[in-house]
This record gives sequence, structure tokens and C-alpha cells, in this order.
Amino acid sequence: MRTLKLAAAALAVAVAAPAFAQDAPPAAPVETGPTAPDGSRAFGIEPYVGVMGGWEQFDNERNHGIPQALNANGSLRNNYRLAGALVQGVAGINVPLGPVFVGAEGSVAKGVSGNIDWEYGAAGRFGVRAGDSGMFYGKVGYQWVDFDKFPAYTTGNRNDKNYGAITYGIGTEFGPKDIGLKGITGNAGFRIRAEVNTFGNFHSLRPMLGVITHF
Repeated sequence: MRTLKLAAAALAVAVAAPAFAQDAPPAAPVETGPTAPDGSRAFGIEPYVGVMGGWEQFDNERNHGIPQALNANGSLRNNYRLAGALVQGVAGINVPLGPVFVGAEGSVAKGVSGNIDWEYGAAGRFGVRAGDSGMFYGKVGYQWVDFDKFPAYTTGNRNDKNYGAITYGIGTEFGPKDIGLKGITGNAGFRIRAEVNTFGNFHSLRPMLGVITHF
């Protein structure tokens, strides 16, 4: 008889359990941490590399911009081209901070026309995040320029073909969502970058366009 009573109690519990589960309140959602407006993680570190191409035009005026390209007799050398096309490689990191980000970047560029030989630079970036993978930013840093076979000129008592100054720029990056790109800390993918930089006290203009890949 005792065995029969225990079996009946077990059967009652088994029948009541599903009904109790249906009446129980739903589980609280799992917290995933803060997110940016585009739905990606608000904080993290994003390394990236990229290739860009563009054009830079330096001033060639007395007491303005880089030293003038002069002939041996001191006359202006008009056929020396302080402008030309560039191919540039960049590498850096972004650090998202919610809807904004900061970062650092290094770059190396090679002149492929004119008398710009090599350029080297390092800059900090800061800006806002937009949409699924976009950003708008400003940057400031330092840039060194090597000119190819710079003719003689007088700057104090030294002749040199290398010149350095602070550089400033603004730009934007964006990427198509249909290739799996989501946010600057989301899935790896490509972004298009367009930016404009200047050298020194607005002594050059350098528009650039390229592709950035992050991972």
C-alpha cells in the first residue's frame, strides 16, 4: 500500500511540473554590455592596415612652405616638380569609446611622379562613429618628406632635401553591410577611406583615397 501511495505522488508531481513551468515568469535577458548606436560593441581594440593613393602639391613660394627649389645662381627652378602622385601604406589601431573613437596610425608613402621621393608620418585620430561601419574623424601628427635630387637652396648654411612639419587632416570611412561588415569592432572586412591632409601651416594639399581592412 505504501508503494502504491508513493507512485501516485510521483505521478502527480510529474503532471504538475509542466503547468508550473508555464506559469513561471520568463527569465531575465542576459546582459551583453553596452553597445554603440550601430549595435556593435561599445569598447574594444581594432587593428587595421590599408593601401591608399592620391596626389600632393607643395607650395614653391619664397618664405612660404618648404624651401624653394633654386638653381645654382639663385633663380627659381621652374621644372622642379614639388607635386606628384603617391602610393601610401597605413597601419594603426582604433579604440572605440561608445559612439566615438580614438586611435593612432603610422604611414609610409612613395612618390610615383614628380620629385616627391618618400614620406613618413605618425598621427593620432579622433572622431565619431556613424551607421553600420562608418566614421568621421580628424587627425594630427608629424610628417617627414624626402624630395628626390632637391637642387641647391639656402636655409641658413645647410643644404638638405628632407623636410618635416606638423600635419593635419580630416576624413571619413564607410563599408558596405552586405559584405558582413558591422561596426568597427564587428566582423572583419573592408572600408573605403577618403581623407584630405595638409603639411605645416597649410603648405600642401594632399587628397587620398583607399581601402582599409580591419580584423
